[in-house]
Amino acid sequence: MQKMDLADSNPLRIFAQDAEGNTVDKRMGLIMSRAGLGKTAILVQIALDSILRGNQVLHVSVGQSLDKTRAWYDDILKGIVADLKTEDSNELRELVLRNRLIMTFDEVTFSRPKLEERFNDLVAQDIFRPTCIIIDGFDFANTDQQTVADVKDMADSMGLQIWFSARCHREDDRLSDEGVPAPCHEVGSLFDTVLVIHADKDQPDLSLDVIKDSTGCVKSGKALELDPATYLVK
Repeated sequence: MQKMDLADSNPLRIFAQDAEGNTVDKRMGLIMSRAGLGKTAILVQIALDSILRGNQVLHVSVGQSLDKTRAWYDDILKGIVADLKTEDSNELRELVLRNRLIMTFDEVTFSRPKLEERFNDLVAQDIFRPTCIIIDGFDFANTDQQTVADVKDMADSMGLQIWFSARCHREDDRLSDEGVPAPCHEVGSLFDTVLVIHADKDQPDLSLDVIKDSTGCVKSGKALELDPATYLVK
């Protein structure tokens, strides 16, 4: 299986397109769930899809170690290439290593100016030119709307795809008018796409539900199934 075959078989590819199937240059996306349901795994699958399509990805890990983030990529990649020949697997791993850069931030130091400064340094020195940024571990519960708006402005001005993760809590039932759960209910309007991972106590599988999509690539209310063992989208 070639890399484009892998990309075309990934259901998450739809979030790199518009309603007509054309590639989207910029998007603000959000993955939400309670702890331990696979937010990072979905972000990694989105990153891998972008890499397979010839892009470079900057993975920003907020409050998490470099080794832990690398392990997520190793585990997800292992699941994706389980049925491939060894040489194909090695080639794919090399492709990911060349086109993915992991950047860590402490929770208290992350901001749009800090991110933009480090991003511009990479581009100016011709070290790395990402078109997709993954931001995992951002603390929405202790930030203001302007901080998120600043990152959206960066995405719009630079033509980037930016995907965040956010943790929600069972005991907090606040929702925006669009159905975006707390703690992102007050910033949901800033995102083009919001996906929420749900666990049904009566079913073994997890579902990835489309709460909002303003690009027209998929209708709200649609859902994808996740394998609860690997967190891969079925």
